[in-house]
Amino acid sequence: MSKLLHSKIVGKGEPLLILHGLLGMGDNWMSLARRYAGEGYEVHLIDQRNHGKSFHSEEMNYEVMIDDIKTYITHYQLTKLNLIGHSMGGKTAMFFSLAFPEFLKKLIIVDISPKYYPPHHQFIFDALKKINLKEYKSRKEVDLLLEKDISSPAIRQFLLKNLGRHKDGSFYWKAHLPVLEESLDELGRALPPHSTIHTNTLFIKGEQSKYITDKDLVLIKAHFPHSQVVSIARAGHWVHAEQATLFYTETTRFLNQ
Repeated sequence: MSKLLHSKIVGKGEPLLILHGLLGMGDNWMSLARRYAGEGYEVHLIDQRNHGKSFHSEEMNYEVMIDDIKTYITHYQLTKLNLIGHSMGGKTAMFFSLAFPEFLKKLIIVDISPKYYPPHHQFIFDALKKINLKEYKSRKEVDLLLEKDISSPAIRQFLLKNLGRHKDGSFYWKAHLPVLEESLDELGRALPPHSTIHTNTLFIKGEQSKYITDKDLVLIKAHFPHSQVVSIARAGHWVHAEQATLFYTETTRFLNQ
């Protein structure tokens, strides 16, 4: 039996679970969670294993990750829930819906397709590993160091949410970086060939993102026959953060159908 994942629960009503991407955490979705709560949803912002405030483990694959979600759902006695997953969280959501479709009402997959993705985050892990957190006392100092390798302020701020503080004021990384780095190939895994998921599904892609290409649309329809794909203008991979209002409009339209 898995340990219980950490979460924040916002609102009351129909359950809506949100799964973040690699190096993210549930807190990244708090502003959207409040809006969904206003629509009558009980929003569960979950930290997946080795992320945020959830437990660390040497095991990191989709089998144990979907077992984590099953344990969570059983603990909170949730049925007929809606599930949103971004990037790695989208893959977790796909594998979960393949294994446990009976729990799901609707599924929203954000900027990830069922195909295999080769590891492509190594530069981020290399940049984070360079930093000896014991030497620094402020987030600004860490940000300046990261800037040498990561030019995007938005990506740096996203990564800096992983900074935690011990009681003595020293920093630590909330994410279990060594295990995540070792698991990059596993986390890019494709859905099994010829597997079919009949859950009503919405795929959302960022117009400027390359994670879902035109070639992927046939694969998506093969795995998810009851699916639609919506592209959000002026958005990259972090579409829910870059175009939050458009994202909210599209997702609530689908959920309320």
